[in-house]
Amino acid sequence: MPELREGPGRMLIAVYGIFAIAATSRSAVQIGTRFEHAPVAYVLSAFAALVYVLATVALARGGRRVALIACSIELAGVLLVGVASLVVPAAFPDATVWSLFGIGYGFIPLVLPVLGLWWLRKTA
Repeated sequence: MPELREGPGRMLIAVYGIFAIAATSRSAVQIGTRFEHAPVAYVLSAFAALVYVLATVALARGGRRVALIACSIELAGVLLVGVASLVVPAAFPDATVWSLFGIGYGFIPLVLPVLGLWWLRKTA
């Protein structure tokens, strides 16, 4: 059985790392330049960034429990924000990483936690 950080796990860590950087950068610019325009969306982007950073570090260090929690929160977040952005679009005048299930990022935010949870289970 492969270890968490071997094979596909390395690719998973790399993608999480890229998303951690992208979401952190995006939220920092949004909050720093136009927070009053869409505070809920920008705070959600910052929260998503925090979750991506946490998942990246946990996966890279082999912290299964923290990675499981981070991936679960991420999946719940992308589903909840995805539905909310469809049902109440006025609440999201600007997109978050998880808006419309991550459409702005090619739906990777929707697929990534599923892959993360699958990999954690496969390597258990």
